[in-house]
Amino acid sequence: MALFTPIQTGKAVLHRYLDLEQPDDKIIAEYIWIDGSGENVRGKARTLEAGVKSPEELPWWNFDGSSTEQADTKNSDVYLKPVAIFRDPFRGGKNILVLCETYNHEKKPIPSNKRHTCAEVMKKAAAAVPWFGIEQEYSILDRDGYPLEWPKGGYPRPQGPYYCSVGADRAYGRDIMDAHYKACLYAGVKIAGTNGEVMASQWEFQVGPSEGIDGGDHLWVARYLLHRVAEEFGALVTFDPKPITGNWNGAGAHTNYSTKEMREEGGLKHIEEAIAKLSKRHDAHIRMYDPRGGEDNKRRLTGRHETSSINDFSSGVASRAASIRIPRQVSEDGNGYLEDRRPASNCDPYAVTEMIVRTTVLNEQ
Repeated sequence: MALFTPIQTGKAVLHRYLDLEQPDDKIIAEYIWIDGSGENVRGKARTLEAGVKSPEELPWWNFDGSSTEQADTKNSDVYLKPVAIFRDPFRGGKNILVLCETYNHEKKPIPSNKRHTCAEVMKKAAAAVPWFGIEQEYSILDRDGYPLEWPKGGYPRPQGPYYCSVGADRAYGRDIMDAHYKACLYAGVKIAGTNGEVMASQWEFQVGPSEGIDGGDHLWVARYLLHRVAEEFGALVTFDPKPITGNWNGAGAHTNYSTKEMREEGGLKHIEEAIAKLSKRHDAHIRMYDPRGGEDNKRRLTGRHETSSINDFSSGVASRAASIRIPRQVSEDGNGYLEDRRPASNCDPYAVTEMIVRTTVLNEQ
C-alpha cells in the first residue's frame, strides 16, 4: 500500500503566481546557453533593472560548468556573455530571454561555443549578405521516451497519412506545435512556418530567412522554446536524426542558403558555382553536420527515406534524394537559393552555417 500520493504540479496553480503584479522597475532575465553536449540548452534566471535595450547592457554571469560537461570541478566557473535578447512568452510582461555565449576563466570561448567563430566568419562574409532558412524537424515523445500516441511497444499505421495531416488519428501533438508557433512569434523568433512530417508524431518548423549569425541565434532560441512548451504539456521533444529504426523517416535540419548574387537576376549561375564548391568538401561538411562528427547522420543518410547517401555527394533540381536540392521554382526563375539536405536535426546551426559560408564565400579548400 502506498504511504503517500505523488505530487503533481499544476499549471492552473502556477498562473495564479505568474499573474501577480511585478514591480515596474524589475525584470526577470532567463539566461540560456548551449551545454557541453552541443545539443541541449540550459537556463537560469536573475532579477535585473528594467529598461534593458541591448545585450551589451546586460551583465556577464556564470554557472557551474562541471555540471554541464563544460569544465572540471576544480575550475568549474564558466562565464555567460549575453549576445541576443528575446521576449519571454512564459513569464510575459517585460521579462526577457537572454541567449549567451560561453567563456572560460580567461574569458576565451570554450570548445562548445560554436557561435564565436561563426560570428567572425559572418563578419568576413558580410558583403555577400548570406541568408539562411533552416527547416527544423523534431519528434514528440511521451514521458517514457516512446513517440507520442504510438501504441506502447508497437507501431501506428505505416508512413503515408501523417505528412501535413489533419485529424486526431494522424496529427499527433498538434497542440504542442501550435503553442510553440505562437511562443516563437511572441518572443521575436523569425519563425516562417510549420507542418506535420512524414513519420507519425514528427513535426517541422522553419526559421528564417535570417542574415548571418541570426540564423543560428533564432534556431537555438526556437529549440529552447519548443522544449519549454513541451514541458508545459508533460511531453518530451527529441532532435535525434533517427529516433525510430526501420521503415520510418529520420529528421533533418535542411538548410536553405543564398547570397545576394544568388538572389539577383541570373543568380542560378552562382548557385551552381556554390554547389561545385560544396561537392569538393563533402566529407568536411558531413563532420560538421551533427554533434558526433557524422556518426549520427550515418543512421539517417542512407539513400532511403528522402535522403542521399552519406558517402556520396549529389545535387539535382527538385530531388529530395540529393545532397543539395535546387527547388523547381528556383530553376524556372533562374535565381533564388539552394537547399543543403545533409545537416542532421541535432546539428549545431552555428557550425553548419559557418561551414557553408567558409566553403562558398571564403573559398576555403
